Amino acid sequence: MPPIALPRLPGAAIEMDGVLSEAAWAEAAAIDRFWETSPGDNLPAKVNTVARVAYDERYFYVGLEMEDPDPAKIRAPFVDRDQVFGTDDNIAVFLDTRNDARTSIEFRVSPRGIQGDAVANDASDGFEDFSPDFFYDTAARLTATGWTAEMRIPLTTLRYPESSAPQTWRILIWRNYPRDFRYAFYSAPAPRGSNCFLCHSHELTGISGLPSSNHLIVAPYATAQQVETRAPAPGADFEDDGIDGDGGLDVKWNPTASTAIDATINPDFSQIEADVPQIAANERFALFFPEKRPFFLEGLDLLQTPIQAVHTRTITQPRWGLRGTGRFAATSYTLLVTEDRGGGLVLLPGAGSSRFALQDFASTAVVGRVRRDFGRSFASFLATAREYSGGGHNRVVGPDFQWRPDESDTVTGQLLWSATEDPLRPEVSPAWRGQTSSGHAANLSWNHQTRTHTWFLQATDVDSGFRADNGFVARAGYRRGEGNLGWRLYPEKGLLRFAQFYLFARSVWDEDGDRIESGLFPGVFFQGRKNLAGTFELQPATEIRVGGELLRQRTAFLFLQVDPGKRFPRVGVNAEIGELIDFDNARQGDGATLSLNATLRPTSHLEMLVNTGRRSIDVDAETATGRRSGRLFTAHFESLKATYTFSARALLRLIAQYEETERDPSLYTFPVDPRDGSFLGSILYSYKLNWQTVLFLGYGDDRLLLPTDDLERTGRSLFFKVSYAIQR
Repeated sequence: MPPIALPRLPGAAIEMDGVLSEAAWAEAAAIDRFWETSPGDNLPAKVNTVARVAYDERYFYVGLEMEDPDPAKIRAPFVDRDQVFGTDDNIAVFLDTRNDARTSIEFRVSPRGIQGDAVANDASDGFEDFSPDFFYDTAARLTATGWTAEMRIPLTTLRYPESSAPQTWRILIWRNYPRDFRYAFYSAPAPRGSNCFLCHSHELTGISGLPSSNHLIVAPYATAQQVETRAPAPGADFEDDGIDGDGGLDVKWNPTASTAIDATINPDFSQIEADVPQIAANERFALFFPEKRPFFLEGLDLLQTPIQAVHTRTITQPRWGLRGTGRFAATSYTLLVTEDRGGGLVLLPGAGSSRFALQDFASTAVVGRVRRDFGRSFASFLATAREYSGGGHNRVVGPDFQWRPDESDTVTGQLLWSATEDPLRPEVSPAWRGQTSSGHAANLSWNHQTRTHTWFLQATDVDSGFRADNGFVARAGYRRGEGNLGWRLYPEKGLLRFAQFYLFARSVWDEDGDRIESGLFPGVFFQGRKNLAGTFELQPATEIRVGGELLRQRTAFLFLQVDPGKRFPRVGVNAEIGELIDFDNARQGDGATLSLNATLRPTSHLEMLVNTGRRSIDVDAETATGRRSGRLFTAHFESLKATYTFSARALLRLIAQYEETERDPSLYTFPVDPRDGSFLGSILYSYKLNWQTVLFLGYGDDRLLLPTDDLERTGRSLFFKVSYAIQR
């Protein structure tokens, strides 16, 4: 694509009202040619889109005109920030201010002017991470011929080289157009089978006179919370410790345009929204939950490596934190130091399962990574440490790399070494006996993809002595080899527009060379009308070692998701059925796992998300009264999240979530409760001027299921928070 000369405008020439009526827009550079990359193969876009780009001494501007032959079909609900998804009309601008064609900030806007921002990273296969948030202004209007939008992005939000010479940036624009199919229109063609996304972006040239930043954001907060708790027994009294007030401070300073320094004192890391429920019954390994907390999200792509040696949710309750992130020439770096007051859990990995130990003591966490780019490839080095008060530590170091010789192949590798001394705290957890261990973790993969076929090969080797207390490594003491071979089809008529048939194989051994897991999985993945996406996979020959014996699983797996329409934008189902292993009791059984989710929008302001899941296993077992067959357990959850969004700034949200597990104790080989369950409810009013200037007012209700079948309230709380971002 030919470079685009980015014009410089006189200051204060554009007002954010969603109407491109200012004379300055006529001076902006126009991007008016778009390609349909899905479901079509780089066809001319079915509807017209025009983007206009320019900048001045303070802002980068984007003006957008989206024509629509039937404006009544525009999907434009009122939703919360970062909830601008593929089910609805929106447009996104990917801005790569470092001109590395690998990472970019993604700025989205909907026809209601609602924002959604992310970091897109080709180093992780084009993954879009919506956790980070950025300051920018948007406005949009529905019109008789479609919709228009404006973006005003402060240059202080961006990270670009410190240079007096004219700079070159890159831009890619994507319009999401959900109708009979989910159409993707891009401002540049993207060949099918390409292993990169941002490499197809346009160059923006002639950018000069940029501010050297020295931008400062100070965001103090204050909270007030009243919590009442009581024992889960009828007639127990609530204990009220009164109103607990707190405060703290987040600071972000950009001494240069390519450097960010974050500091926090007594940060409020409360999770305003509960984690998405997951079924934990009969799971061998720890469940993963994503990071949502602002302090950890600057330069998040620098913490993503093939072996997840960094997962900042292991830092539970920081007293303070300091972080520097920056780039000079082709080298990027980040360094984070924080003091954790403790109260969380440390993940202890094993070859066949993982467990946790209580970290009820303070520690200091340090994470650093430096990455050097070589074209579209890179090499980097990671170092982490967790130093426990009173003695004990976990330290991890090692290099990693990614090599992209062409647009079809990606080779990625990582080698880490850890040294661990457990705290001598047996009174906290039996695992803390002061033991020492060390070991390596290695990963090497090769991903090849073209328009018609793909393959993937990966080898992993993790010593039993390896541990990453700042990360999420749930398995150790094993060696694994796996591979995938796929064949792609692109039907031009009918329900489907894409299908990939594949064969996946995996084998896992322990350190003695004994097989502990193997499987062969043929399947098909497909996409089609109404954003239909699905996978059907057979697992006819899976073996897993449990309790010293190889047990067999034979199952069928199904995933289906479709976006029916404006008022019923999404419904999905996951199902697995067949011979399942009872991991708790080391035997085979028969069972099924089923989950359903649906999104309903009765009006443009009201959205309801319904989730439900169920897992059960039947076994044939020896009991105290003889051999018997029966239902070992049934675990299920139901959740409802209802949100009424008044405007792009204000909403009221209700969450109700119930989980329950029923068991037959006579079929277990160890004592269990016949039934347990819990309920979590909350209501929250939220007002946001921007992502860091917020007001929250909420109420929470926690309950436990008693043997009497009563849901006894064990806690209730009122919560208030106000935070205000002061910028200079």
